[in-house]
Amino acid sequence: MRLTPKEGTNLLLHGDLLAMGREADAIRRKKFGNTTTFIIDRNINYTNVCVNECRFCAFFRRQGHKDAYLLSEEEILDKVRETVEAGGTQVMIQGGLYPHLPLSYYEHMLTSIKANFPSMTIHSFTATEILHFAREAGISVLETLKRLQAAGLDSLPGGGAEILVDEVRQRVSPKKISAEGWLEVMACAHSIGMKTTATMVIGLGETMAQRIEHMEKVRRLQDETGGFRAFITWTFQPGHTQLGGEKTSGWDYMRTLAMTRLYMDNIDHIQGSWVTQGERIGQLTLGFGADDLGSIMLEENVVRAAGTAYDMSIQKMVRMIQGAGRDAAQRDTTYAILKRF
Repeated sequence: MRLTPKEGTNLLLHGDLLAMGREADAIRRKKFGNTTTFIIDRNINYTNVCVNECRFCAFFRRQGHKDAYLLSEEEILDKVRETVEAGGTQVMIQGGLYPHLPLSYYEHMLTSIKANFPSMTIHSFTATEILHFAREAGISVLETLKRLQAAGLDSLPGGGAEILVDEVRQRVSPKKISAEGWLEVMACAHSIGMKTTATMVIGLGETMAQRIEHMEKVRRLQDETGGFRAFITWTFQPGHTQLGGEKTSGWDYMRTLAMTRLYMDNIDHIQGSWVTQGERIGQLTLGFGADDLGSIMLEENVVRAAGTAYDMSIQKMVRMIQGAGRDAAQRDTTYAILKRF
């Protein structure tokens, strides 16, 4: 039987952590056996200029700030080339909401990457960016996505979701896309055959019921479209941010991770986060429902800007997975296995 929002909230508040972990792990094992996957990719942040100025973000700069930047096409292509040379199969291009850039800037970026690196998967631009592009161009979200898809965009990452409850969003990122807006962008992407991922950021002062509300909205859309490949939970990193506060505990993260496996019964892949949690907690996620550990991540700037940085290599990733008694495998964006270790 599918968990109801009330049951999910009660489990998050009062459930036995180890029992939740065992149940989540049993579901994972039934789906994926002993295999744990990872991908080799690169985050390319093409600009840190952003008009949203979210209180939880340490990465953005205002236009004109001495540290503000916008990468050139040559710089972006150099980063993609380095990714290919390192064995990467995907680039995740994301940035702030730069004012007054035409949609043609992003189309040209995509066509240039595909022309030079035709096998590279472009898993890029958050729903927040897509809505910004559409507004700047004066066209619909659907038309924006169709143009970007024609230029070479393969899939969308789930960033910008944070907590899909507007009461929380108004407090931490009042200028950012609404919960309904994020879901609309994802629904439009799914309608043209573009797969996406979904994310959740915990530790923003939300309640357990609000976390479940977030999961419920994603689960409901997945029932309608089947377009989400994976669900990823991150923890808010308060360092150097206007919002500030304390980091979410490892226990809280593990409880929520297990719940995502239990609750999101229609999304195959649950990703554990070593990027915000470090290797030890990242390894533990494999016993709490995670079947994937995300990316080697040749470059990452947003979490690093908040003062949290962990380095990873293929060897370290494989050791971490094997140390948990699992079989390590490199995957692509579609979760097809490319190599086993």
